[in-house]
Amino acid sequence: MNKVDYDRALYYTHRSEWDNLLILMVRTKDDFLSKKIEHFLRAYQFSHDYSVIERKLYALLRYIDHANETAANQQLEETFMWMT
Repeated sequence: MNKVDYDRALYYTHRSEWDNLLILMVRTKDDFLSKKIEHFLRAYQFSHDYSVIERKLYALLRYIDHANETAANQQLEETFMWMT
């Protein structure tokens, strides 16, 4: 799990850097992140219904939040395992 990918996805989404988000989608090893980015970019490009775009954006942001939380928990577990 590469925490930098999630930080980049959040940054690119916040800054509306869709080209960089697309490059991240292709390069990341996290298939779920790649799919969430793909679904959002597809909705952003082709959907005329703002609620669809909003749902895909929130799904992407929720996944980024979940992945960051999971990465932080794993890092804590590794730290405590090292201490014992």
